[in-house]
Amino acid sequence: MAIKALIWMVRSFEPPVYCYHEIVHNQIVVDRFRQLGVEFVDDISQVPKGRPIMLSAHGSAPEVVSEAERSGGFVVNAVCPLVTKVHHEVQVRVGKGYRIVYVGHEGHEEAVGTMAVAPQEISLVETAAQVEALPQFAEPIAILAQTTLSHKDWEGVLEATVNKFPDVWMPGRSDLCFATTNRQSALSAISAQCDAVIVIGSANSSNTMALAKLAYEAGNTQVFRINSVSELPGDLKGIIGVTAGASAPEELVQAVITKLAPNNGVREISITQEDEYFPPPRELRNLLTSLEAAVHVMLAVAPNCRKAARDRDVSASEVLSVLAN
Repeated sequence: MAIKALIWMVRSFEPPVYCYHEIVHNQIVVDRFRQLGVEFVDDISQVPKGRPIMLSAHGSAPEVVSEAERSGGFVVNAVCPLVTKVHHEVQVRVGKGYRIVYVGHEGHEEAVGTMAVAPQEISLVETAAQVEALPQFAEPIAILAQTTLSHKDWEGVLEATVNKFPDVWMPGRSDLCFATTNRQSALSAISAQCDAVIVIGSANSSNTMALAKLAYEAGNTQVFRINSVSELPGDLKGIIGVTAGASAPEELVQAVITKLAPNNGVREISITQEDEYFPPPRELRNLLTSLEAAVHVMLAVAPNCRKAARDRDVSASEVLSVLAN
């Protein structure tokens, strides 16, 4: 959703378009957007007044959103709906008097944005040992999570939290990103069969690093995290497992497989069918609807001949590939 939203921004406005933080944690995607005139900033004050701004998929602190809206430019908040869900849960639970135990990586942009929703009522933990070190709070406890955590890491901290706070509240639906957990499940299914595992993605991607960690923990001694085909080791032998972080372009995955040139073909492991769809952010939907209506009027398109854009039918990887060429 966020990648396609930024593409729409690039196509709708003269450069530069500004983005608060990297739109996703994938270096190839970020570099491709830089080539298209996007400037990534870590402070809203770096954005000239009146210029279009996109807020990244990882979620932003409430004060950052407010500052962006005061800048006078067109603002699109491309926060992942799953992160929005966690922010909402923080607000609701804190409003009911809960203390939040938030499982996440210190310094990660998603964790920073979530913590900023209610900084005095959230305790950040990464490990079971950190849970054990928490005091016995007077308030009831709720547990929430960074969406890109390793499923195994989450389970360990969750178990420790339940042991320490038996009455802990937790959401009815997991906070973990389905794209992240699906990849982890698929990798778990093949790791034992692999002589080496290639993990495609950037070092600052939490879900990419979770995949690499999972492969090591499964007993693989040859685990290689790469950003591009050029980083592939040249002496790989045997059965090679290939997986990728959630924001890695599909064209890169295919390029890696082509470079490996397997003698005995490729076997794809599918754990589930990913068909969940997130529409463009509200601000962008409104803009595109207005532009579409204006074009129809200018071209005198009859109402019965007008067709709405089919965003659902085109993947982010497909659009990125077209723009790259």
